[in-house]
Amino acid sequence: MTQQNTPKIAVIGFGEAGSCLCQGWGRIDVRAFDIKQISDSDIAADKTRQMQDAGVIIGDDAASTVHEVDMIFSTVTADQAHAAARAVAAGIGQGAYFFDLNSCAPSTKQKNAAIITEAGGHYVDVAVMATITPKYHQTAMLVAGEHAEAAIALMLALDMKPVHVPGPVGRASTIKMIRSVLVKGIEALTAECFSAATIAGVADEVAASLDASQTKDGWKDQAAYNMERMTTHGIRRAAEMREVAITLADLNIAGRMTAGTIAWQDQLGNLGLSLLDTEGLEPRLNAIHTALDAQKGD
Repeated sequence: MTQQNTPKIAVIGFGEAGSCLCQGWGRIDVRAFDIKQISDSDIAADKTRQMQDAGVIIGDDAASTVHEVDMIFSTVTADQAHAAARAVAAGIGQGAYFFDLNSCAPSTKQKNAAIITEAGGHYVDVAVMATITPKYHQTAMLVAGEHAEAAIALMLALDMKPVHVPGPVGRASTIKMIRSVLVKGIEALTAECFSAATIAGVADEVAASLDASQTKDGWKDQAAYNMERMTTHGIRRAAEMREVAITLADLNIAGRMTAGTIAWQDQLGNLGLSLLDTEGLEPRLNAIHTALDAQKGD
């Protein structure tokens, strides 16, 4: 840290997340670099203007931007996270903290950690658990890895809202990635359902029916209930969903999510399990996985 105990900060990737962090911090001494600065002229000009408007110190490349900084926040697109870690490793200082906020698989984060650690940096697995707006730097974030506790102290000094997840690098990302199965899946199901409903002229009726069927159960209770329903009625429900697929096709809607539903309902329905006397999510899933493993061995 500097003598004034004010950390030098760099942000790699100046899209929505990176720019929102800078806006939330309200600092004018943050260095930043975005790969779009070296894209074609129009894209580069737009990105440079955005960074100038934000008042950040614009770097020429990742390695020079992170030189002699204390904290590096990587906020690139998921497919560029590993490349960003490699680029930063070329310039990171000994003991600098690398906060990997990217939405990546745990194995990707572990690969990034190896690169940063070998270069002398302290790698921090961070999972951003909500849309970065409207809370900006105070958006809920999970933090994991060997350096998590020290990293959290640094984040708190920046008025951020980190939560420690005990465990190795990848633990925080595991929570986010698996949560995304449902969160992003619901978005995709919504697109498939209401595209068809709107074309068919029944959007209001479908919405009203869904509203009426809402429960107040927490997700673990709902998931346990769903497992029982799928094992008990999956074969019948798969047959119904095949008719749903025909309905969607007749409306010129790609039934991508419906195809996956058919596969899951069919698979669990054909296990021959009754879970009515098995209480709780974990016991029900254990029974399902045991039956699935037995099928593989047959």
